[in-house]
Amino acid sequence: MPRTPLALCLFLTLVLLPASGRAEKQAVLLLQWLPQSQFAGFYVAQDKGFYREAGVDLTVRAGGPDILASRELARGAVEFATMFLATGIQRQSEGMPLVHLAQLVQRSALMLVARSDSGVREPKDLDGRRVSLWDNEFQLQPQALFQRLGIVPDVVPQGSSLSLFLHGGVAAVSAMWYNEYHTLLASGLNADELTVFFFADMGLNFPEDGIYCLGRTWDQDPELCRAVVAGTLRGWRYAFEHPDEALEIVLTHMREARVPANRAHQKWMLARMRDIILPLGREDRLGRLDRLDYQRTASVLLERGLIPFAPTYERFTREAAP
Repeated sequence: MPRTPLALCLFLTLVLLPASGRAEKQAVLLLQWLPQSQFAGFYVAQDKGFYREAGVDLTVRAGGPDILASRELARGAVEFATMFLATGIQRQSEGMPLVHLAQLVQRSALMLVARSDSGVREPKDLDGRRVSLWDNEFQLQPQALFQRLGIVPDVVPQGSSLSLFLHGGVAAVSAMWYNEYHTLLASGLNADELTVFFFADMGLNFPEDGIYCLGRTWDQDPELCRAVVAGTLRGWRYAFEHPDEALEIVLTHMREARVPANRAHQKWMLARMRDIILPLGREDRLGRLDRLDYQRTASVLLERGLIPFAPTYERFTREAAP
């Protein structure tokens, strides 16, 4: 038999293989916390093959209370990571060669929560009181608020448990609207028994979860960066359009990581993530960092002495979102 037809057959087979069958670029993306619906879009994109279809074999790695996303990124342990916008600005202003690729959460969900019978009626009442805050990269908004108000709370490190607050050990606790606030309600407290202070309502509406990489990663392979962003955004769109399926995917990842999985709580979280990723009037902004949002956040951090200088918008971000 002539060899040409066989060679031609092999050539056509390789050319006509679907993109998912080809060797994709490999990379690791680190989330800033444990598996939960906060990251549903990433897990959906991974499980549905959206990253592979975009041309990247992406490993999505869970973070946790003892894992700093920016540190893992800086030491080259991962190529991509999620973190809050304020953290990204701070790290770049301190010299980390960081670039922002996509902005997912457009509205801050961070709050301080106090009991209604604690005597805390406004944030100023926290002066000298015990307040639990998450450590490391999650304290910039509280620090900015305390400095602006001229108060000095007694800050207590906060872990993943709310037991210290529930037992009266602190006057106020850090909470995310989509997570700890609902946990407090599920513990038996009524909404009217809690006094909540949204940072977004106090002039500190800092957009939160975004995707970051080092500048060299972007310079060496911008298409890889765009592929990670494209797959992620597709994952979030799918998650919001198919919330029940997305919930099952998240719960599966939680069980595999041996993280306690409560269906009702994760369902609440996914619904609230839609509220802050696609807030009213910004439904077409998925993945985009608004210039005014960036400038407002950077200005507050600079004004409060939390960063040495404010990087320009052009220096900070890259247009990776499609």
